[in-house]
Amino acid sequence: MSKCAAIQMASSPSVGSNLLEAGKLIAEAAKAGAKLIALPENFALMGEHELDKVKVREPNGEGPIQTFLSDTAKKYAVWLVAGSVPLVANADNKVRAACLIYNDKGERVGRYDKVHLFDVSVPDTNEEYRESDSIESGDQPIVIDTPFGRLGIAICYDLRFPEFFRKM
Repeated sequence: MSKCAAIQMASSPSVGSNLLEAGKLIAEAAKAGAKLIALPENFALMGEHELDKVKVREPNGEGPIQTFLSDTAKKYAVWLVAGSVPLVANADNKVRAACLIYNDKGERVGRYDKVHLFDVSVPDTNEEYRESDSIESGDQPIVIDTPFGRLGIAICYDLRFPEFFRKM
């Protein structure tokens, strides 16, 4: 049986600092024997403003975040499920919140764009959360065959939609 690790981290507005921290935590998990490592949503950036992610979005298949993920998966010979990465969207003022999956050779073997965006108004308060202001949703679930079994990919709020998992 293989070990899996779920990384927890407090991401900041600095992509470089977050990648450094993620790298340390991935190294620890790999040293402990993990062969499948999952990073959290927004591991590379937790901006101060909703649109900060648009400033650091990367084209599909290139950029410092994706290079880090590929290199790190290969370096530690682990499978990485990379929470969410801000990738270029069709709209200029949005990103695709993409969960990227890399195998132990550093090859990207899957991409899932978050389908269910967290848009909510908290009753009896002025609080609102509107991911759709900065994220363009995906439209397809994905399931990936891995050495650990079939892996259905979801991000955070997707968990609230059982029909999504039935499709998988």
